Amino acid sequence: MTSTPLNVLFLCTHNSARSIIAESILNRLGNGRFKGYSAGSQPSGRVHPYALDLVRQLNYDTTSLRSKSWEEFAAPDAPRLDFVFTVCDNAANEVCPVWPGQPVSAHWGVPDPSAAEGTESERRFAFADTHRMLYQRISVFTSLPLASLDGLSLQQRLDEIGRHRTSSAEPAK
Repeated sequence: MTSTPLNVLFLCTHNSARSIIAESILNRLGNGRFKGYSAGSQPSGRVHPYALDLVRQLNYDTTSLRSKSWEEFAAPDAPRLDFVFTVCDNAANEVCPVWPGQPVSAHWGVPDPSAAEGTESERRFAFADTHRMLYQRISVFTSLPLASLDGLSLQQRLDEIGRHRTSSAEPAK
């Protein structure tokens, strides 16, 4: 493994919750080995307030979090991407830009917490549950022995991470 961090882009349609949370998690768990980014195919232009509250409460660095278009990462001056993960089903079904360098990609879909209904506590719980699911997947990803995996084995492992359905706990009533 080189001393240069591997760049990982998390994609979601609006880049307001799931991909933002994933970016935050990877930048902490990556320990300098990975650099996380996030973007959307149709960015909302704002980070969902519950997502921002959650990452702040968990003491993640929020200084660079913003909703942005995936086109920023297809530009000539964009960071070279090593991995691209879609975290919502809509983004997985869209035609992505051509990423320079042909990064390894996989789909790690999780439910949209911003679509949760109910009380404020129940809606906030949906964001916490999204964090939990993404944290588990990203933790497994950052633990992979990347230097010893060939391309096919790596792709299979990444696909397995995305297929693993983490059970959702029910909010306390």
